[in-house]
Amino acid sequence: MKLSKGMNILSWILRLVVAGILFQTLFFKFTGAQESVYIFTKLGIEPWGRIGSGVGELIAVILLLIPSTVTIGAILSLGVISGAIMSHLTKLGIVVINSDGTSDGGLLFALALIVFVCSAIILAIHRREIPVAGSMLFNGDNQ
Repeated sequence: MKLSKGMNILSWILRLVVAGILFQTLFFKFTGAQESVYIFTKLGIEPWGRIGSGVGELIAVILLLIPSTVTIGAILSLGVISGAIMSHLTKLGIVVINSDGTSDGGLLFALALIVFVCSAIILAIHRREIPVAGSMLFNGDNQ
């Protein structure tokens, strides 16, 4: 089913927000920025966790921006960001204190929550397009 103009605009705004946040973090992950290396070292998965999560986020960004793959991108971004949220809640803390004593003030956690909520809304908007299950589960509901 085709989205209304308003829902289509909302979808694109949310997709651009998620893609923008995820894309902006790629620079830090792929260049081995001190803060990023510190975080993944604290998690015990440096460098492969940093690089792997960056690749996953890059794929999610691309998929979110292609209309025919938006649901796959939203599912992937939910998965990647769920790992980040769990890392904050279990090992990193909501406010990350870097090795040099500087603090992110909770910014990374807040951005992760924004990505999670926006991705969930994107998935809800495009629920009928979810591969395999979407048409079976949501065929009769109103958009």
